[in-house]
Amino acid sequence: MQTRKFVYWQDDNMWLGHLEEYPDYITQGETLDELKENLKDLYKELTSGAIACVHKVAELEVA
Repeated sequence: MQTRKFVYWQDDNMWLGHLEEYPDYITQGETLDELKENLKDLYKELTSGAIACVHKVAELEVA
């Protein structure tokens, strides 16, 4: 089973979040569980190639 880190927060009665490696793509849910399901769906879309020009975050070793 693969895991992915995500960032999330509550804004009024909604939960918002994004996958750590795809910070430009935010989703939401009425509950934390719904947010997690939406993040899984978003991950599938972002990694399937269906969305063009997907921005990612990576690490670069410089020294």
